[in-house]
Amino acid sequence: MNGSPENADAKAAILSGIKLLSLDVDGVLTDGGIYYADDGNSFRKFNSKDGMGIVHLQRTGFDIAVISAGAPGAIEHRARWLNIAHVYTNVGDKLETLRKLASELGLDMSEVAHIGDDINDLPLMEAVGCPIAVADAMPEVIECAKIVTEKVGGRGAVREICDIIRRMRLASAADV
Repeated sequence: MNGSPENADAKAAILSGIKLLSLDVDGVLTDGGIYYADDGNSFRKFNSKDGMGIVHLQRTGFDIAVISAGAPGAIEHRARWLNIAHVYTNVGDKLETLRKLASELGLDMSEVAHIGDDINDLPLMEAVGCPIAVADAMPEVIECAKIVTEKVGGRGAVREICDIIRRMRLASAADV
């Protein structure tokens, strides 16, 4: 999909019933690179524009979750900075984690969107109402997605989706 208004409208229509946005980390909130220092410590680079999109979407009362197989540390620190309440790291079964969270929030899986990039996200993507792939996702993930972002992971893909949902929520509030 290109960046035309028609495509933004099409994406908005697909996202219209979504009440929870679930995010993978490596390859979605980051560019997928993991940096290692000489002492063996690893680092992730998060995109500030994605973070701003998350913050502004949450200000509309929208729920966001982060579910990652990655080790705790930087992921949890970033999530705290963004005030994301639902953060799960070192997760072996992402689908079970998401199903449990949706149940706790009183949501059906059809009301959940998940943004993923790699094959470990496929079980979630097959179970949610709106599977979303970042532009540079693996082919199997793109094939499973209802929406493919214009931007690649770690470079504005999350912001793109957050902005669409935020605009819809603000327009709905204005119509009331």
